[in-house]
Amino acid sequence: MSATTKQRSRETWGSLRKLPSGRWQARYTAPNGEAYSARTEDDKPLTFQTKTDARAWLAGVHTKIARGEWEPPAVAAERRRAEKVAAEARAIGFREYAERWLAMVREQPNRSGKMRAAGTIRSYRSKVDGYLEPEFGDTPVRHIDDARIQKLKVRLGAIPAVANLRSPNNGVTRPVLIVLMMILRQAVRDGIIAAVPNVSIPQQKPVRHGPGHRPGEDVLEPQQVEELWRATPAPHAIAILLAAWCQLRRGEVLGLQRRDIEWHDDGTATLHVSRQLNANTGDYTGPKSDAGNRALSVPKIMRDRLREHLRDHVAPEAKSPVVPTSSRGSVPLSNTRWGYMWGDARDAVSGLPKGFRFHDLRHTGLTIFAQEGATLAELMRRGGHSDIQVVLRYQHATMERDRELAERMSERAAAKIAAAEAAATTAAAQERGEG
Repeated sequence: MSATTKQRSRETWGSLRKLPSGRWQARYTAPNGEAYSARTEDDKPLTFQTKTDARAWLAGVHTKIARGEWEPPAVAAERRRAEKVAAEARAIGFREYAERWLAMVREQPNRSGKMRAAGTIRSYRSKVDGYLEPEFGDTPVRHIDDARIQKLKVRLGAIPAVANLRSPNNGVTRPVLIVLMMILRQAVRDGIIAAVPNVSIPQQKPVRHGPGHRPGEDVLEPQQVEELWRATPAPHAIAILLAAWCQLRRGEVLGLQRRDIEWHDDGTATLHVSRQLNANTGDYTGPKSDAGNRALSVPKIMRDRLREHLRDHVAPEAKSPVVPTSSRGSVPLSNTRWGYMWGDARDAVSGLPKGFRFHDLRHTGLTIFAQEGATLAELMRRGGHSDIQVVLRYQHATMERDRELAERMSERAAAKIAAAEAAATTAAAQERGEG
């Protein structure tokens, strides 16, 4: 027999072999019928200094097999590796995990398959850097519970509103909590926490009325639109006319730039809607839907005022905002600041329906447009509703028809304004004894 064979010994279960190096090797036949040599926990070859050590190890494997706890070495090593990674993940601090999350949302598409805009990422970053990291720091994500978030909510709520000191809402609490919940929902998907903490996020007031609202309650008379325009200071008053007579949404109004207004030789004008100012990110994004990209005839009732506004309050560059923060400025007025200005203008006009909203100006204009005989397709085109694509398979609205309807709407509104002003002038004269 060779020297190697002499050093092999068969145990009651398995076998031991002394290697030329003097160390001992243990082998056994597993329940799956395959023979295995001793391996470390990370699945690397394992030998023993003494025969006793090798025998003890072999006995331990035998016990695992008898209890049904044995796994192939490669499988066991992978399981232990996964458990270690999971344990490390559960211990990860908020600062590190928030950075990973920001990298992920920057590099991966959202649920609709689109990459997030740079402005969206900047907005997320500002919430993380400005409020969340200072609050949680390196606190393990798994320790951020209901109580911790409620404390953050209270601190955020104590921040005064910058744009309007009278406002009960500071415009900070809701967006910061939304970003936090997005991070924690991803932590659930990554297996770091079992569930998202149950913390309520302040509700944002919707632009539309509730189900109990009756149609027609939010339609103004043209003279009331005129009063709102007069109650709104320049350079922001044009927003009233754009919402009412061009039927634009708030984000579309604030997203307009000088280049979006095309003037024609006959004095008419076309307004091209191709973007909106996103209320959540403060950045320009595309319209709500494909139908939101549209060209509208600017009605006669507001053309002169629009021309004067562009001359006096809008910077000459093509991308200058039509509704700037300050006259001839390069920064568009934010959704938040406009909300406060709109509230002041609305409060200055008496007789408006209770709870009248800026969005209702759009409904006012579309209602008058419909009263002039616009078809459903023409109404949907004017308003940029997404369902227009279905209707336009059979019936197409043209720019000529759009211009005609805009002019007729303008004449009706102008006539009512003139009549109301004439009546007011007559009444005032009679009070002075001039009638």
